[in-house]
Amino acid sequence: MRNSLAAASLMAFGRFPNHLYAAPVKRYASDRVTLGNSGITVSRMAMGTGTNGFNKRSYQTDNLGIHGLADWLEAAYDEDVIFWDSADQYGTHPHLREALKRVPREKVVILTKTHARTEAQMKADLDRFRQELGTDYLDIVLLHNMQSSNWPEERRGAMDTLSQAKEDGIVRMHGVSCHRLGALKTAAKTDWVEIDLARINLKGAIMDGSLGEVVPVLKEMKENGKVVMGMKIIGAGQLSHMVDDCLQFALAQEYIDCFTIGTHDIDQFKDLVGRMPAASMRA
Repeated sequence: MRNSLAAASLMAFGRFPNHLYAAPVKRYASDRVTLGNSGITVSRMAMGTGTNGFNKRSYQTDNLGIHGLADWLEAAYDEDVIFWDSADQYGTHPHLREALKRVPREKVVILTKTHARTEAQMKADLDRFRQELGTDYLDIVLLHNMQSSNWPEERRGAMDTLSQAKEDGIVRMHGVSCHRLGALKTAAKTDWVEIDLARINLKGAIMDGSLGEVVPVLKEMKENGKVVMGMKIIGAGQLSHMVDDCLQFALAQEYIDCFTIGTHDIDQFKDLVGRMPAASMRA
């Protein structure tokens, strides 16, 4: 708590307190992280395919195309970054399918997201997603963009279907992504949630609340045995003038198991992963 207060005080004056977040050893995008008791091991960083993702498109789909996005994922695989973050809303399943022609399916972890609310909708999505991706199973499926505090009551049919799909070996892990503080608080207390995708960064940019509001909830999640996966680490680009500080902050948070970042192309990806080791130890 003392470090958190000191950090907040220094950041109020525009200086990031690197010494408070310096890691004892270098941390890498390719570090392996095991997600709770799932048996799933991922790279610390995931390849976010949904920058400005909406209506079956994203920055990556618009600017890289199917083969370009597959090249980008293959380049990440060559750097030992093997975690792919997708969603139905981003329209990136065909792009991942193309990448799976180049890398072994069992060597990568695929996360995708659904807006399904009912049993019928979820069953249809699970069948369609596997067909679009060209795979028999989905590693991680999230209920996408939870905003209501009552989302478990509203999505019970979808949740029960995902639970059954996990028993049947179709899905390996399930959870939610949250976009409101109330939804996040509910996720922290909901046994069904195995992994939560949450907005977190050092400035509180486009988060579900202030750092003072969000961090205690994420710590509660972690204490309750859930996997915490960070997103908006660089504030959806708003904090691109302080990338190294953003990386150091995310890498230092013990309650964050892993995180996703949507880079624009191969060069930007390589620049980002190249920065990470030094950024993690800045003092």
